[in-house]
Amino acid sequence: MRVTPLLEIVDLHVSADGKPILKGVSLTVGQGESHILMGPNGAGKSTLASTLLGRPGYRVDRGAIRLAGEDITEWATDARAKAGLFLAFQYPESISGVSVLQFLRQAMAARRAEDTSVLEVRLAMTEWMERLGIDPAFGERHLNEGFSGGERKRNEILQMALLEPRLAVLDETDSGLDIDALRVVGHGVQKVRAERPEMAVLAVTHYQRLLEYMALDRVHLMIDGRLVESGGPELAARIEHEGYADWLPRPETREGDRR
Repeated sequence: MRVTPLLEIVDLHVSADGKPILKGVSLTVGQGESHILMGPNGAGKSTLASTLLGRPGYRVDRGAIRLAGEDITEWATDARAKAGLFLAFQYPESISGVSVLQFLRQAMAARRAEDTSVLEVRLAMTEWMERLGIDPAFGERHLNEGFSGGERKRNEILQMALLEPRLAVLDETDSGLDIDALRVVGHGVQKVRAERPEMAVLAVTHYQRLLEYMALDRVHLMIDGRLVESGGPELAARIEHEGYADWLPRPETREGDRR
């Protein structure tokens, strides 16, 4: 009997500002699995991440996105979040006047569809801050205001821990991080997965280095809006060592070059 995957992307075509970006992407992610999406700049990786969460500006021209067998292609962003999709942004925005604690309380209430007390949020937040090595004073600061790159990314991991998503999409979480911050983020993701083994992860990255701190099941390579190859960790190692040349379109030979 066929097991319904947690995430199923079927022949997805997406455009932005009238320009086609994704050109027939099909991908499945099972419950509890960890997948990595790699590719050069402009390949469409972040477009896929944004489309999964229904961010404005991206139009699905063809295909479908299914979560646990349910078609969510036309769902609004908030409905997808309530259903258990989570997106960690490449460049998380700051919100002046809203503390991390206040933001998390509102987000948790929306995810659970019920009010959540300040005490409940504070206790859960304090517990996870200790696990993730975050200063407890962090919770009173305004969301991402004055945060370093590493603090912003750790805050995203904290949100992921408290919101308990079914699928976490990490859009270049390793972008701009030094090796120490990357280690903290990678280990943080693993701690959340250890606590919630049913949670699936789809991580977008340029580099193999994130894989040093995260266990994974599959690696996918995207070139020019298409998935051109999938494999295990050995594919990521090959990309890191050899680059993308073997998968890039070869330039056409000009008539003058044949002479």
